[in-house]
Amino acid sequence: MNPLVLKILHIAGALGVFTAIGAIVAGASDQHKKAASMLHGISLLLLLLMGFAILKKPPMDQFWWMAKVAIWLFLGVAPVLAKRKILSAPALLGICLAGGVAAAYLAILKPF
Repeated sequence: MNPLVLKILHIAGALGVFTAIGAIVAGASDQHKKAASMLHGISLLLLLLMGFAILKKPPMDQFWWMAKVAIWLFLGVAPVLAKRKILSAPALLGICLAGGVAAAYLAILKPF
């Protein structure tokens, strides 16, 4: 598959994850929370699959992609942290935004 299409789908997955987290944290109605939760799960799956499709074979001697998987796992549990009020909404949104920035930094610069 064309690498640009994979990157576009990967970015679309990231946008979907952050949109869903925002909707869940904002306290949408029950019907909208269900839709946001579905968007969150589908977008996480798209993000993961497209990320590994871009890599084709993960470079085992580099660790930046493992850090991105850890960020992906955190973004996966973020709605649970919001629902159980473990973190306040502004703190959770700030941490998720920082995670997204860190993931972009790791993808572009591949520092380690």
